[in-house]
Amino acid sequence: MSKPFVFATCDLCDVHKSDLSGHFRVLPPALRDFGARQRFAGPVATVQCFEDNTLVKAALDSPGAGQVLVVDGGASLRRALLGGNLAAAAVRNGWAGVVIDGCVRDVAELASSPIGIRALACMPLPTEKRNQGQRDVAVQLQGVWVRPGDWLYADADGTVVSAQALHH
Repeated sequence: MSKPFVFATCDLCDVHKSDLSGHFRVLPPALRDFGARQRFAGPVATVQCFEDNTLVKAALDSPGAGQVLVVDGGASLRRALLGGNLAAAAVRNGWAGVVIDGCVRDVAELASSPIGIRALACMPLPTEKRNQGQRDVAVQLQGVWVRPGDWLYADADGTVVSAQALHH
């Protein structure tokens, strides 16, 4: 098994700060850590949904293979798109992390989950299940485009996204 890639988002920003192509993007510092892993990285899978986590559940119930699920929840603060049960499913299925432009719940459970979880806030109210949303589409998190197949890197200093892997 290969050694895990060790990175620092500050170092990645230092190297790519002059990249005007749009291939390297930095997410605004609006997301809070909720999972037990502060540092995580992986190729991106996406879900776009609004106050309905049907597709988030479908994604996390399937093999993650070290990917990061990026969820465009429309920045809603009214419903939680992820809780303890889905975090446990994500861990079981090998996801590296979940980044949500929206809310989470079951904060104590999330804090003990060995996975990276970032979201705007916590909200105890669950979502409605309406089977609405889209999967594997370009999404926006806090105004920054994230596409399936991008790479996301997160640590204590922030979250960055790149069009390709930034390691060998």
